[in-house]
Amino acid sequence: MNLRDVKKDIDYILSAFIEDCSLVAAVNSKVSEEKAAGLMERAIDLYNELRDKAGKAEGNARAYYNALRKELLEKTDALYEELSAAVKNA
Repeated sequence: MNLRDVKKDIDYILSAFIEDCSLVAAVNSKVSEEKAAGLMERAIDLYNELRDKAGKAEGNARAYYNALRKELLEKTDALYEELSAAVKNA
């Protein structure tokens, strides 16, 4: 695990989530655009936060990047759950 791989994962996963949000907002008219936009904004904030953390490895780099990847997946899963709930409630 290295910095380049972690940055690519952050880019790919969060850009896929943002794309999914915009797709849901465009296709499902019952989901409010404000909810989708709010989720996209939170994803962008998460992107910025994780990219900042990625450049500041502390201690063992491998363990730090593994923890960062785990954080990315957990927080993105939470965002996907909120998106799924918005679709179900619509």
